[in-house]
Amino acid sequence: MARLPTTIWQRQNDFFKMKMGAPLKIAIAGLGTVGGGVVKALAARQTMLAAQAGRALQISAVSARDPNKQRDFAVGKFVADPVALASSDADVVVELIGGEEGVARQLVETSLQNGKHVVTANKALLAKHGKRLAEMAEAKCLQLKFEAAVAGGIPIVTTLREALIAHGVDAVKGILNGTCNYILTEMEVTGRGFADVLKEAQAKGYAEADPTLDIGGGDTAHKLAILASLAFGTAPDLANMKVEGIEHITATDIAFASEFGFRIKLLGVARQTYNKDGTSSGIDQRVHPAMVRARTPLANVDGAANGVVVDAAAAGHFFFSGRGAGEAPTASAVVSDIVEIARGSFGPVFGRPAASLKPLMPANPGATQSAYYLRFEVLDVPGVLAEIAGHLSKAGVSIESMIQRGRAPSESVFIVMITHDASQQAVEGALKAIAASDKVKARPCMIPMEAA
Repeated sequence: MARLPTTIWQRQNDFFKMKMGAPLKIAIAGLGTVGGGVVKALAARQTMLAAQAGRALQISAVSARDPNKQRDFAVGKFVADPVALASSDADVVVELIGGEEGVARQLVETSLQNGKHVVTANKALLAKHGKRLAEMAEAKCLQLKFEAAVAGGIPIVTTLREALIAHGVDAVKGILNGTCNYILTEMEVTGRGFADVLKEAQAKGYAEADPTLDIGGGDTAHKLAILASLAFGTAPDLANMKVEGIEHITATDIAFASEFGFRIKLLGVARQTYNKDGTSSGIDQRVHPAMVRARTPLANVDGAANGVVVDAAAAGHFFFSGRGAGEAPTASAVVSDIVEIARGSFGPVFGRPAASLKPLMPANPGATQSAYYLRFEVLDVPGVLAEIAGHLSKAGVSIESMIQRGRAPSESVFIVMITHDASQQAVEGALKAIAASDKVKARPCMIPMEAA
């Protein structure tokens, strides 16, 4: 008589061996940090993943820029042209090349045309072409999955697409770029300037040699466009998004923020706005440095981590945090998408049929109001404060608190204020008038306050 299994796992394993279908064949384009992590994860946990997926997960082909590069993992069939993977015997094509055009786009489109499911971590591609790609996938009953495209290992895509749908979403905001969060954290801890910390971040591998996409807010913008689409049922939209990076943030701003009880974070924010009668006035999308009150969830996200807050209307606020990049968390998100495809789960790419994704209606310019942090570098002479206050008052902007430190006449000093809620238009109008004064020595700094 055959020996009976002695553990629950053995029973489960035997059950899946009996029930498993044909292996799911996977082609992977891109063997960098994430691609290598996917290969290693599939090899290291093949038995457990097969049990969870209901079938074996088998890498059938790979493609990378350098086939002869020494790697710490084994690869099987190597294909020189990544687009050729779309014509291979793979069931799923994993695109980890990156970029909104070129080979990455061609590979994804051709794979869908050829009846292949697609998993991608390419936020730029989805932010620009997401609706069209979703339509292609859904027309052929294929899956296009992208959990790894936003916030690394944080399952925010699945959460917005599947979990928080009962009451809808009023707002989603988060720290979506680990490079910027690392820089701002180090500036706060050490008191050093932006350029110095950026150079260190590049040396440690936290920032690219060309960091423009990160520090300029572009990377966060791509991710926010995807989150807004999932949250509000709109096509991803970069055109109607205000984007500002962290290049102008100084150690002085960070120190003053701390005195007021705030921390500075680069946030991506998308929120539904409303008219006085309760009707929608559009969606406000913006990427900008923001003052976040200390000891709140987003304020506590340090280093290269990411964090996301979702206001799910009557369901309340939800906070998610974790590693937003790196081999293990991002590979974990890719593998989870592969397992879902192996299980045969199917749903609209963005949580709603792609054909129903409506164009994003941008919010009215004055619909969103907030308090603002304002910093002025001025000559320490009589009347300068009155002049600044006069321009703010004329624009309808009132002051909630202020710090002024003087030294001596004819020397440059700082005047720092926190305003009451006001529209961005009103504050910008006042700052334009203030900047024209011969008593103001540098462009005023303006940072919105964001409840978190």
